[in-house]
Amino acid sequence: MKSKLFTSKNCIVLLALTLSSVAFAAGEHAADHDHSDSHAESAIGQPGVAAKASRTVTVEMSDSMRFTPSAIQVKQGETIRFVVKNRGQLKHELSLGTLKELKEHSELMKKFPEMEHDEPSQVSLAPGKQGEVVWQFTTAGVVNFACLMPGHYEAGMRGTITVKPK
Repeated sequence: MKSKLFTSKNCIVLLALTLSSVAFAAGEHAADHDHSDSHAESAIGQPGVAAKASRTVTVEMSDSMRFTPSAIQVKQGETIRFVVKNRGQLKHELSLGTLKELKEHSELMKKFPEMEHDEPSQVSLAPGKQGEVVWQFTTAGVVNFACLMPGHYEAGMRGTITVKPK
């Protein structure tokens, strides 16, 4: 008799319980933070405020597994409003992160392909839809972006944002 312990539904429940226990273990500490300050900053920057965006950059996603443009330049400290359009017939997403974060998340998406995201650095879009990401680039260097739908990253659906120092 086969064990039903590792069905995809059970794995999702297990993941949710694991994540909720981590949040519970953090206690009220996390709830006391104002995520608009520098504490929310990461290696790639921090969520931006749309009203403070210095410009809008339109990024299109297609079923050829490409972003247009795939290389973007910004200035350190700049807040950009990315308008992201899915021009394809498949679901696509734009996720900002370090190369390491994106590779790790891509592997996780292979295990949980129906995973939905609710992060300020990501937008998932059904065919023909558009969304946005507003991001402040606080650190000079390179920020990567990719589509982490299973197989899309491996097919080359990724790009870079070069953050020029002040």
